[in-house]
Amino acid sequence: MNVQFKKGVLELCVLVLLDKKDCYGYELVQQISEKIQISEGSVYPLLRRLTKEEYFTTYLQESTEGPSRKYYQLTEKGRKYLYELIEEWKTFSNGVNQLIEEGVNNDER
Repeated sequence: MNVQFKKGVLELCVLVLLDKKDCYGYELVQQISEKIQISEGSVYPLLRRLTKEEYFTTYLQESTEGPSRKYYQLTEKGRKYLYELIEEWKTFSNGVNQLIEEGVNNDER
């Protein structure tokens, strides 16, 4: 998949997953990687930025499999931002889909 496509939607994917439940970084990477191919290194800078912008809070939780894990929790500000992004995504993807359909339909004539 095109790298620019992935960069544009990675933020939305992270927010959507954290809206469901708190997660630690590697868990987010695994969940997103099940659907789209991403590099682990692309998620952590995004998590730092979104935390700095107060869309997440973080907390440490003990792990039975090693050191404590840093969990990310969506804030109300983050949830509001998520819903704005979802609306933007719907508008954007609908427009792109319409252009694709119009292009495909014109090619068939």
